[in-house]
Amino acid sequence: MTLPNVRYLTAFLIIIALVITSLNLDGQHSRTKDLESATKHELNHDHDGHDHSHDGHDHSGHHHGDSHKGHGNQHDAHAGHNHGHNVADQHGLCAHHDTEYDPTGTAIHHISDGNIYSILEAIRIPLPTFLYAPDSGWEFFMSSKFKAGHHEDGHMSHNGYVMHHGSAYRVVDPGFPMEGNHLHACFTHKTSLDEKGKEKVTNYVVYKGKEYQLDARSTFDGGLLGGGITSFYDFSISKNVLSMILVALLLFFLFRKAAKAYQRNPNAAPSGIQNLLETVFMFIRDEVAIPFIGEKKYMKFLPFLMSLFFFILGLNLWGQVPFLGSTNVTGNLTFTMILAVIVFIVVNINGNKDYWKHIFWMPGVPVFVKPVLAAVEGLGLLIKPLTLMLRLAGNISAGHIAILSFIGLIFIFGDIFGGLSGNIAGTAMSIPLTMFMMALEIIVAFVQAFVFTILTASYIGAATEEHHH
Repeated sequence: MTLPNVRYLTAFLIIIALVITSLNLDGQHSRTKDLESATKHELNHDHDGHDHSHDGHDHSGHHHGDSHKGHGNQHDAHAGHNHGHNVADQHGLCAHHDTEYDPTGTAIHHISDGNIYSILEAIRIPLPTFLYAPDSGWEFFMSSKFKAGHHEDGHMSHNGYVMHHGSAYRVVDPGFPMEGNHLHACFTHKTSLDEKGKEKVTNYVVYKGKEYQLDARSTFDGGLLGGGITSFYDFSISKNVLSMILVALLLFFLFRKAAKAYQRNPNAAPSGIQNLLETVFMFIRDEVAIPFIGEKKYMKFLPFLMSLFFFILGLNLWGQVPFLGSTNVTGNLTFTMILAVIVFIVVNINGNKDYWKHIFWMPGVPVFVKPVLAAVEGLGLLIKPLTLMLRLAGNISAGHIAILSFIGLIFIFGDIFGGLSGNIAGTAMSIPLTMFMMALEIIVAFVQAFVFTILTASYIGAATEEHHH
């Protein structure tokens, strides 16, 4: 096996740079949709059974009159509680559902991206936050400023920005303090119909008993995915972006270690990580690149194919480890879309004369059929990257959701049967199903990386093949 040259590293870094840049500039469409879906599930709960107006409840311990000054410290401690209860609760604006388990909302939340790196809901690692508003300029700070708690809901605003479900929002209603840090109570949501009749969710932050409307980040989707240009732009390093950087560094370290081993002992048998990487490398070369592209041309595209395979595989496996955050990078439609666009560009830039001739003027068929075939082949140009995008994102997201759903059986059975017996029954069912699904997901991680790579090789082979009529 020859040593990988600089082309492999170059192709790998180009993919990383393009994907990370696109995730930031694009605003992460799928993340926005996931958060909107999670919000809708919250709204679907019956709030009547969770009235927090406290009517009929003794509030003497929290009264703010002079006769109850002795309870001031108690009230301050209550205001600083994880749920941020304050005077807003007396107006019935905050409705918390901590005692009610929502499996759908929980699953959607855990596969979403965020401005904070959460591990098992126990460790929350703040991330650099870069926000830009045309009317106020740039804001650079760590997401710890938001004091995130359960489900990555922040309890503190920072210069007019708040965190909800791990995402940064900007307060747009006047009257809210736009400078400094301020404790707020909770978040509320309202649904309405837009001019096209589609359901739209509007988020609010509750501060001192009043609701203030929030703006989500700007997204460049033309409104197709529910986004659009808002009052600010988010260029932050999100959980998915950090995962890509970490996986890229890990792969660089592993391949660099293997390359140095070849340099030290070029004639020695490979061992350890060197042996593993060489086995996978030669498999992709001998079973994918050469058969589909040909022995004469495969070396030109081998760095690209290897970069795709190992990057996708690394991210798939990284997302399977719970204590690494269970990220869902390859289940993000923006990520898979950019990979598919890169493949589309590489394939069509390298397409030869025969390739384009078979698309727009198919040889060997009647003239009146040629326009029909041209339309079909032209549509196929767009369908190929679309299927690449949807197949990878769908399979990886489905696996994450299935695992979270099986874990949720513990809480569902606990709610249905009540007490310890319900939790034990749910655990007895959850553990084997979850272990089976996690084992299956490891196989899926390899299969999806392989499928993406082999389809890419087949598209490149079809574009560069020399036809003899």
